[in-house]
Amino acid sequence: MSATYRIEILDSDPPVVALVKGRDHWALCELVNAGEHGCTPIERVGPRWSAYVFNLRRLGLIIETIREAHGGTYAGHHARYVLRSRVRFLDGSAVGMAA
Repeated sequence: MSATYRIEILDSDPPVVALVKGRDHWALCELVNAGEHGCTPIERVGPRWSAYVFNLRRLGLIIETIREAHGGTYAGHHARYVLRSRVRFLDGSAVGMAA
């Protein structure tokens, strides 16, 4: 069973307190650490980034999806996710978690 962490979404009026856990928490930490550059499933490997982003958006977080092309053997497109909401971790959960 994974721990549950409290976050405060500061862009809401009034600010909203939400609970996040497991891989959703990991993804949020990765987005916070990535800052304006954002992150992709290629740079920060996770099996279900789109699901994590979907779950975080349901909490009220604003996450921009930027579509980017990539080359290589399996050329195509991938998503770059950029957190646009201001978030505060209320319980001291580590923002700099390792992947």
